[in-house]
Amino acid sequence: MTGLILTGTSIEESQQAQQMAQQWPQYCYSTAGVHPHDAKSVEDFTLPDIRALAATPEVVAIGECGLDFNRDFSPRPQQEAVFDAQLALAAELNLPVFMHCRDAHERFLDILRPWRTKLPAAVLHCFTGSEQELKECLELDLHIGITGWVCDERRGTELRDIVHLIPDNRLMIETDCPYLLPRDYRPKPKSSRNEPQYLPHIASVIAQCRQQEAAEVVCNSRATTQAFFVIGPPETL
Repeated sequence: MTGLILTGTSIEESQQAQQMAQQWPQYCYSTAGVHPHDAKSVEDFTLPDIRALAATPEVVAIGECGLDFNRDFSPRPQQEAVFDAQLALAAELNLPVFMHCRDAHERFLDILRPWRTKLPAAVLHCFTGSEQELKECLELDLHIGITGWVCDERRGTELRDIVHLIPDNRLMIETDCPYLLPRDYRPKPKSSRNEPQYLPHIASVIAQCRQQEAAEVVCNSRATTQAFFVIGPPETL
């Protein structure tokens, strides 16, 4: 493992992620954003706290932001407004966005589409959608994050069938830690907590689906991630 991206999902957690990344410069980086679950807590849509964090060298993207119409922990109009505000901030600051979408594909694209050409890059993390949804995301030049969901014997069936459609330079392998422990990992871990140590297994499953060598998938994903977030050893930038 050559580094970590620590994801911010609220103002408080974004601050914690930035402070943690600060302790391991050029190894740990962070994002700053408000997850749709926490959108209800936002009152100032200029997002001054996120803006301040984005000015620090540790923060390499805005997010995790987006829509979650599955659990609706925040009212949908509030989710949409906060997502749009974060896209506007990312465009202003020329930062990539790290995005979440669950059961909201059409509305998600409706809000994102006007901003897409103003953003340097955008990734839909933890993709679990259909083939048609994947094609529509790729048409918008999105990067696609794949997690341990692809290892789930039942729920990951469709994803395993379509993961080969993602170009090498758009595929990013991730954990979504502490969630989505690869269910097929053996011996079965004692803890259900997902960790970066399981990424090689996820990469091997993806490689089988794509008919590639695991080392090639890992190398491509690392290079894609470094280019997306503009991170890595100085000689690689």
